[in-house]
Amino acid sequence: MLEVVMSNNVVDDHNDVNDNLSPPDRRELLVERPYHHGNLRTALLAEAERTVRERGVHDVSLRQLAREVGVSHGAPRRHFHDRQALLDALAEAGFERLGDELRGAIDDAGEDFTERLRAIAAAYIRFATHDAALLELMFAGKHREQSGALNEAAERAFSVMLELIEQGQAEGALEPGEPKRVGLVLFATIQGIAALVSGGMVDAEQVGELVADAILHFLRGSRSAT
Repeated sequence: MLEVVMSNNVVDDHNDVNDNLSPPDRRELLVERPYHHGNLRTALLAEAERTVRERGVHDVSLRQLAREVGVSHGAPRRHFHDRQALLDALAEAGFERLGDELRGAIDDAGEDFTERLRAIAAAYIRFATHDAALLELMFAGKHREQSGALNEAAERAFSVMLELIEQGQAEGALEPGEPKRVGLVLFATIQGIAALVSGGMVDAEQVGELVADAILHFLRGSRSAT
């Protein structure tokens, strides 16, 4: 890696220009870190997700990501005009992955409603505990942006849970009524379990049993309300 010694110049994550570099130095940097990348947007998002998982959102910067994927400092701005645009895209990708994992979980569980309910709860908790910082970023972005691609991605992800609630109501396993209200109770339950695990109050090996108990009580409570 080329090392540049700078004087009287402040380097931060939002400044892509080093005024003290001479033109040859600039050309050398561009040679070492090419501007173009085969799939730069995907590479940047993957590296940003890894950074969030390992060090937190505060350590994400366009400049550092450029270093990590091996491109010039200005290259990421072709896809993300600033850091917030990158974080919004990362949150959107997170919701897309969450939706895929929830859908995959219930598809693998077969047609039995109770088994699908346990599977989607376990899949959500697994995502929420493995990528707790990413999930926090996802929800923060959703609340800030009430429309647009990010909000649409969130709606698609949670539509999987909503469809499952509607299945349970159609089969008589859940109380009738507004599916979103019933789904909110389920979500609050599994989000609470995820928070307990992330906070170290519940050991990972206890999650399966806790999920099974939570689903049992959720179903009993719903049936008693009918």
